[in-house]
Amino acid sequence: MSDSVSGCIRPRTAVSEAEVEALVHGICFKTGPPRRLGVEVEWLVHELRAPRLPVTPERLDAVYAALETVPLTSPLTIEPGGQLELSSLPAASLMECIGTVSADLDAVRAVLREHGLALVGLGHDPWQTPRRFLRQPRYDAMEACLDRTGPAGRFMMCTSASVQVCVDAGYEEPGPLGHVRRWWLAHQLGAVLVAAFANSPLAGDRPTGWRSTRQLRWAQIGTGRAGGPPLDTDPRGTWTRHVLDAPVMCVRRDGGPWDVPEGLTFREWTRTRAPRPPTREDLDYHLTTLFPPVRPRGHLELRMIDAQPGDDGWMVPLAVTAALFDDPEATETAYRAVKPLAERTLGRPAPHNPLYRDAARDALTDPELREAAVTCFTAALAALPRLGATTEVTDAVAAFLERHVLRGRCPADDLLDLLDGASRGPHGRETRS
Repeated sequence: MSDSVSGCIRPRTAVSEAEVEALVHGICFKTGPPRRLGVEVEWLVHELRAPRLPVTPERLDAVYAALETVPLTSPLTIEPGGQLELSSLPAASLMECIGTVSADLDAVRAVLREHGLALVGLGHDPWQTPRRFLRQPRYDAMEACLDRTGPAGRFMMCTSASVQVCVDAGYEEPGPLGHVRRWWLAHQLGAVLVAAFANSPLAGDRPTGWRSTRQLRWAQIGTGRAGGPPLDTDPRGTWTRHVLDAPVMCVRRDGGPWDVPEGLTFREWTRTRAPRPPTREDLDYHLTTLFPPVRPRGHLELRMIDAQPGDDGWMVPLAVTAALFDDPEATETAYRAVKPLAERTLGRPAPHNPLYRDAARDALTDPELREAAVTCFTAALAALPRLGATTEVTDAVAAFLERHVLRGRCPADDLLDLLDGASRGPHGRETRS
């Protein structure tokens, strides 16, 4: 959601279908030794003393203007509904990534506190209805496009937040750290990450029946916009075909509203060259309008994890994912643990398959997902010292393993327990109709 592409459309050289295919094929997977790591942390912004009240646009304007003067290492962007996102620069180690983002978050929180606001780690706002803060041609077009499939797009744009972990694509050669294996692992392990870190069970202050309502919203947007490609042994080829056959969200213009074509794929655009010929800049923009659970951008961007509670909760999915992808022993353990789960996809791409549905709805109450999560988290915990993780980080992962994973729970269950306690009142009696 934070991708930034200029809206100024100057004359550019048109690209053909063959050129688009070659470009995507060449840039989607940059292979080599896994050396870099990144994280994008999205946050809801709530009133510090009255979190159920909506934050006015004027207050958001003021605090974001103040944040522009704060020196940060990580780029800071604002989401359509006023959510805040910090995107780390590629880091050479887990601790470098954590250290940089933690320092930036401390600086951001200090400014928000001065304005009576707070960052909140929830995958989906439990109280607010979608209300767009940013009024830009990009988001006007996105809203118009997503409205065609129902209200889920507005919820995704304005009331959701996530932890997105970025890992290197891996080696060209086969093996546990090869790019084909890592692409496959990202999708199957992704279901386990959805389940373990589900943290969005509420909307309108009531349970939705899904522990990750955020993941439900993404699935409801549809396969063309938020779905992944089929998994096979040629991820470059399948992703390239997916990009070409995905619907174009909009055709940008220098002035006035952008066109929002219906049913026009990028492949068809290169062939018809209407309403104008597509350019390399249009392709770059098109790639930012596709929201699969795993997005190849030279590296792999894992997008399926809900925002986590607490100031430092985001560290746990980052550390677990880094360990399971970059430690060879942990990677092999994770591969064996999630391999049986692949049958439950029925060969359908994520997230529109039964495995992701069960992960979002049932989380770790699902016995197979729980078993896989216990194995993966245990392997990650053992691997973290080999990645140079501090005691603080390993303790946080161990505490999450103990409190949630071993008990078949996720953060969403804590929220549901609080809601149930509030509804029953101090003496255990029901207080709500």
